[in-house]
Amino acid sequence: MDLNADLAEGFGRWEMGDDEALLGLVTSANVACGFHAGDAAVIRSAVDQAAKRGVAVGAQVGYRDLAGFGRRFIDVEPRELTDDVIYQIGALAAFARVVGTEVRYVKPHGALYNAIVHHAEQAAAVVEAVRDYDPSLAVLGLPGSQWLAQAERAGLRTFREAFADRAYTPEATLVSRRERGAVLHDAEEIAERCLRLAAGEPIRAIDGSEIQVHADSICLHGDSPDAVAIARTVRNRLTEAGVELRAFATGEG
Repeated sequence: MDLNADLAEGFGRWEMGDDEALLGLVTSANVACGFHAGDAAVIRSAVDQAAKRGVAVGAQVGYRDLAGFGRRFIDVEPRELTDDVIYQIGALAAFARVVGTEVRYVKPHGALYNAIVHHAEQAAAVVEAVRDYDPSLAVLGLPGSQWLAQAERAGLRTFREAFADRAYTPEATLVSRRERGAVLHDAEEIAERCLRLAAGEPIRAIDGSEIQVHADSICLHGDSPDAVAIARTVRNRLTEAGVELRAFATGEG
């Protein structure tokens, strides 16, 4: 199983998350590319630390929405969205090259991630961006999404993601952050859920029903105050249970 976390989400004097600590716990790093978060110094630092620790680097692309942290839907034209995604991957790839690593996958962020679960036009635009930039890149997203379905049809390598600390609807989509109970905070509860995900067992939706979420990677959010403690608990519980932790994305096409 792969463990991933969102990194490089500070901007200027605004600091968010403990990238250094999280990079000691995860196997893949979703690095912000400057559109929803991250400035040049923050991005380079995250990529440099990831390279030194052997953590796979992924481009976390989003809407051009620094003020909203990329969590607001934008009805952007498909061609513009394609170009924005290419721009973001390219920016991250430059820093990766400088520090001796490379971008291995693409994961959309926030509102874009949720939009392209069902928004076929925007999903197609992001798929086109990845295919045009480098069709050997892997892509990461929600199981059953338009994003992964269209990426697979386009010949891209697709990987499924589950969320350690986000509540699910009975339809196996993410509960909106505007709703009560959308984010889980109990480390032991989160770790137990991750064990079930790794074993391919059902987990509970927000209404108490059981749903099946197939995953190649589990996301541990880095922007909560207890993010590092949760990530450490999850990693320890998985390794104690004999789950091998390794990056899902390699350099192989």
